[in-house]
Amino acid sequence: MARFTAQRDIWRPTQLQAVLAEVGFTPSLSKVAALWSGKPVTVRLEDLDKICAALDCTVADLMQAEPESYLASREHDERRVASARTDHGAAVRPVPGNGRGLRGLPPN
Repeated sequence: MARFTAQRDIWRPTQLQAVLAEVGFTPSLSKVAALWSGKPVTVRLEDLDKICAALDCTVADLMQAEPESYLASREHDERRVASARTDHGAAVRPVPGNGRGLRGLPPN
């Protein structure tokens, strides 16, 4: 996003907020600051279209897929779960329920 904001002479989140308002997108300053930092929690597709319209760019200009990062975090999570141990050193394994507390079948 920095490249497109610099091209439009936008140097602060408040300036970006004003440019976004020009296309009818009025996010809070905290959301704009998250976009500015490059680490928004979520971005709706409709909002992404408005951001692209305001900055005269495409989605591909703003985002880049990082499958390696996702795969590495997934592999780490799988190793962490597989290596889980109880207090006395035994491996943690899923245990089937004993049937108590489970709902029965609905009546016919």
